Amino acid sequence: MDAFIKLLDRNLEYVSHEIIDDTIYIRVVSIREEIVCPFCRQPSSKTHSHYDRSFQDLPIQNKKVIVILNNRKMFCHNPDCERTTFAETFEFLPTKAKKTKRLEDEIINLSINVSSLTASSILSTRVAKVGKSTICNLLKKRHANH
Repeated sequence: MDAFIKLLDRNLEYVSHEIIDDTIYIRVVSIREEIVCPFCRQPSSKTHSHYDRSFQDLPIQNKKVIVILNNRKMFCHNPDCERTTFAETFEFLPTKAKKTKRLEDEIINLSINVSSLTASSILSTRVAKVGKSTICNLLKKRHANH
């Protein structure tokens, strides 16, 4: 399972998992020693606090996947920075996102040629719980960026 988690980010480490009905819940932690402040670009190694951040990813063995990341909030010690704390971020997961980029890509690919209602039904059965409005928003966002 750790190899799968490393595909998301090499700085993540598998902790545990639990299968409940049609969903695998995977707990992970970051093993980065330093995290760069996104506001001033200064590295920090001092943790302020932890919180769980959950998001959906691509399915494994026909099971939906929810990853629960023990995310860190860090202190920024740069006196010129506008922030005193910041949250750890990851390339594969946009800020405040509930789905990985690769899952969003899969949703868009499936949704391009069918109605959002049909796509929602197919995705919710096989891939991840996805509502019609989420599909429409992802398609609009993709269209705006191209």
